[in-house]
Amino acid sequence: MQDTRALALTFEVSGLPPVKTEALSIFAAGHRQATRVRALLLAACSAAQRTGWTPLDGPVEVEVTLRCPPGHRVSDASTLLGGVCAVLQNKKRVATIGLTHLGVLADVALYTDDRQIRRLSYLEEPAEEFSYQVRVAAVPAMV
Repeated sequence: MQDTRALALTFEVSGLPPVKTEALSIFAAGHRQATRVRALLLAACSAAQRTGWTPLDGPVEVEVTLRCPPGHRVSDASTLLGGVCAVLQNKKRVATIGLTHLGVLADVALYTDDRQIRRLSYLEEPAEEFSYQVRVAAVPAMV
């Protein structure tokens, strides 16, 4: 039987991505990144539902393109990538902090774990308003 799962998923999010800058989980209820986390989860959920996406369990690549007004970036690339990747992985390992405030969004995952990431890219593009694009794709198996 042929595997018909989507192997790449690309979607847009308005506003800024969540950033991972402290030891406190960005999933904690009331965290200052909560609005950004929820926006990313909603966009990922919508894209996954539209395409029939199922979380990848093999090697993945993640691409983030930030669009922002020139000279107005609010964080460095590593904290932006860390926040996006943390949100898009399976959140079962952080469930001990309580994720009930996320409702069904707690189950949104595009891949199992950050350890699957084999390629990671970040690009900035000038724009009048903040937004970003995320692409998650399976990395073909090496022979």
